[in-house]
Amino acid sequence: MAVTIIIPLFVFMFGAVVGSFLNVCIWRLPRKESIVFPPSHCPGCGYRIPFYDNIPIVSYLLLRGKCRSCGASISLQYPLVELLTGLITLLLFLRFGFSLAFGVLFVFCAALLVITFIDLKHQIIPDVISIPGIGVGFLCSFFIPQLGWLNSLLGILAGGGSLFIVAWCYHFFTGKEGMGGGDIKLLAMMGAFFGWKAVPFIIFASSLTGSVIGVSVMVATRKDRKLAIPFGPFLAFGAILYIFYGPQLIHWYLRLGGTVGR
Repeated sequence: MAVTIIIPLFVFMFGAVVGSFLNVCIWRLPRKESIVFPPSHCPGCGYRIPFYDNIPIVSYLLLRGKCRSCGASISLQYPLVELLTGLITLLLFLRFGFSLAFGVLFVFCAALLVITFIDLKHQIIPDVISIPGIGVGFLCSFFIPQLGWLNSLLGILAGGGSLFIVAWCYHFFTGKEGMGGGDIKLLAMMGAFFGWKAVPFIIFASSLTGSVIGVSVMVATRKDRKLAIPFGPFLAFGAILYIFYGPQLIHWYLRLGGTVGR
C-alpha cells in the first residue's frame, strides 16, 4: 500500500520540480536570456534564491507569495505551472507507466506548458521550441511502431499545411493577419508527434474551446471582435485532450455517426 502511494507521489514531485525549471524558460526565452545562467533570482532585486526558497509550490506558500529579500510579489504563475506540470506528469504515468511513450509525451507536454504561458503573456510561440520539436517528433516516430515515420511526416504536412492555408485565405480575403506563423509551426509539431489523424481532432477541439472562451471574454470585457486572443494555448489544450481521450472520442463520434445514418 505504501509503495502504491509513494511512487505516484514521487512522480508528481518530479513533475513539479521540472515545472520550476519551466518557469525559468517561460520568463527568459521571450527575453532571449540564457536558461542556465545566472541561477534563479528575484527579477526585482536580483536576490539569488537559495534552494530552500525554491521548493516547488511549498516555498511559494511559506513565503506567502513574496520575495524574502525585497518583499516583492511573486506571480501566481510560478506555483500554477509547477502544479500543472506535476499533475500532467502524474496523469501520464497513470496512463502509460514508465515507458517510452511516457518519456516522449512528458517532454512534449512540458514544451506545451512553456508555449502556453509565453503565448498568453507575449502572444508569441518561440521557434526555439516548435521548430526543434518538429524534428524531435519525427525522430521519435522511428522508435514508436504505432506512429511510424510516414504517419509522422504526413502529420507535419497536414498540421502545418492546414493552418497555413487558413492563414493565407484569411489574409487574401481580408488583407489582415489572422493567424501567426507560430501557430502553424506548433500544429506541425503536434502532427509530428501524433500523426495526421490527430490533426483534425486538435483543430476541432482547439477551435471549439477557443470560440467559447473567446466569446465569453469579449462579453465579460465588452470588447469587440478585434480583441486579440492567442490560439496557441487552445492548440495545446486540444493536443493534451487528444493524448488522454482523443482515440476514444473519435471512436465514439464515428459510432454515433454510423448510428444516426441508419
